Amino acid sequence: MRPTPFQLTLGAQLLGDGRTRFRVWAPRRRTVDVCLYDDGFARHLPLRPTEHGYFEGTHPVPVGARYKYRLDGGDCFPDPCSRFQPEGPHGPSQVVDPHRYTWKDNGWRGVTAKGQVLYELHVGTFSPEGTYAGAAAKLPLLKELGVTTVELMPLNTFPGRYNWGYDGVTLFAPCAVYGDPDDLRRLVDEAHRLGLGIILDVVYNHLGPDGNYLARFSPGYFNPKYPNEWGDPTNFDDGDAAGPSRDFFVQNACYWIAEYHFDGLRLDATQSLYDASPRNIVGELIERARAAAGGRDVLLIAENEPQDVKLVTPPGAGGHGADGVWVDDFHHTARVAMVGRPEAYLMDYRGTAQELLSCALRNSLYQGQYYGWQKKRRGSPLLRTPAERVIFYLQNHDQLANTLRGERLHLLAGQPRMRALTTFFLLLPQTPMLFMGQEFFASSPFLYFVDHKPELQVLVKQGRDAFLSQFDGAWHAVEAEGFQMPIGDEAFQRSKLDWSERVRNAGAVALHQDLLRLRREDPVFAAQDRSRLDGAVLGPAALLLRYFGSEQEGDRLLLLNLGTALDFDPCPEPLVAPPAGRNWRLLLSSEHARYGGMGTPPLPEDGRLHVPGQTALVLTSTEEK
Repeated sequence: MRPTPFQLTLGAQLLGDGRTRFRVWAPRRRTVDVCLYDDGFARHLPLRPTEHGYFEGTHPVPVGARYKYRLDGGDCFPDPCSRFQPEGPHGPSQVVDPHRYTWKDNGWRGVTAKGQVLYELHVGTFSPEGTYAGAAAKLPLLKELGVTTVELMPLNTFPGRYNWGYDGVTLFAPCAVYGDPDDLRRLVDEAHRLGLGIILDVVYNHLGPDGNYLARFSPGYFNPKYPNEWGDPTNFDDGDAAGPSRDFFVQNACYWIAEYHFDGLRLDATQSLYDASPRNIVGELIERARAAAGGRDVLLIAENEPQDVKLVTPPGAGGHGADGVWVDDFHHTARVAMVGRPEAYLMDYRGTAQELLSCALRNSLYQGQYYGWQKKRRGSPLLRTPAERVIFYLQNHDQLANTLRGERLHLLAGQPRMRALTTFFLLLPQTPMLFMGQEFFASSPFLYFVDHKPELQVLVKQGRDAFLSQFDGAWHAVEAEGFQMPIGDEAFQRSKLDWSERVRNAGAVALHQDLLRLRREDPVFAAQDRSRLDGAVLGPAALLLRYFGSEQEGDRLLLLNLGTALDFDPCPEPLVAPPAGRNWRLLLSSEHARYGGMGTPPLPEDGRLHVPGQTALVLTSTEEK
């Protein structure tokens, strides 16, 4: 691990001689003091105003000291750049030594986009302990599975005992509920020891409703002239305040990579990072984060509802230079294919074999066509984007929590269909992302859960009910049937994984392991090359993909049938024909008994094609005997 050139300039910085330098932006304040808590008493240490609205000063304050900032001689508030909030977002900040931990990952070189298998997890519900240490103990199972990079949902401090991650407030302070800062460093170190990358989901488009004190220091952190369904949007382009506000968020991105050795970031809802300035904030975040890595390779991924190709376009060609972009289209059509309900924002999908095939061959479905849900064009051309830069998923935190019961797809559609769709999904050239527990068909839902004060909890529940009302079925369940959707402790406890299911559902684990081994070791699948991929629709719920290899490698054929059994006799689709002098041999079936299936009949030897219902078959071409 090379040393990084980035040094945090905000918050409390230890100087190594028992002194600490404090620096905070508060442009509308006359005075700012450090309020130091010693043995139950408070001492006030003044900071001096400097240019551009910053206050700073150096005082004899040791590591571990707890403090707040007193504004204009009145109320005291936590440091906006606090490295740790041991008592939560309302309590005092703590001076932390970021260099005390001895890293063991000196040989780690980082990760790149090619060949990745992502795994999204929520620290609080991933392990029984719900801690960084608990997550670290499970990492060997992910390595054994074939995962290459873990993606942690947001960790910054939130109010209460639990939170699904997107209501955080103190951006620089990893949440004390999960452990202390060095516990998080140990988690990252353990990932690297195992050969796993680890990236962090960060939220810069809004902050949570409880414990957000940024506006007390300056309202310039926010820019309400833009729309935002989650609260006031952050400010990157409005007036003189935009510079310090941008610097705050850019330094946060660099901080996670430099001080915690994360291998990259997932940028939440980049379509809501509004910026009309010449240098877009997304591009600046990405450029500065790469520099903070000090020569390591880092993986920077953007969530973007419009699926804007500019995100993954190189800076030299006018883009932002991200390594990957989430593509909701694949999830949306797959969910409709599995569940059969094109409601709300799924209304423009039919879940047909043609949609699944088009997504596989062309990276996304909406690339500038009219989109009924939004009543306008949606998307941008991703046709020429390398497949590894496109992130596909069947489930993620949003798409589970934003449903009535947060239920997993295999419970809604059945295990045979889920095995078949999983086979298709994990062998596509695009980068796959699994959601925690998906590999063992976890029965636990993933719900939206927060632990706010009672009056806010009521308002949040009303907001969640209103959000779900866009789905006709969910609206009827809530309004007409009186269904009560939990968002508190019950929702949190139900969302925890039951790891005993990994043993009971060993067939599902074996399927995922075998598919990821094929993806990694088979040269044709590992190529992730869409130019060597073709496909055809065999029926409303059936398709094939032909992977073209070299003469030595041979070809691969993937047959997916989410409907009833299909017999093609005759079979005029030329992609079904094996290469000259070769025959097809069954490599994998989603219905093999070892995966929990009902078995698969042998392939016909006369060139006919039989595809069992709710099954995926993977074939390889072998020389005729």
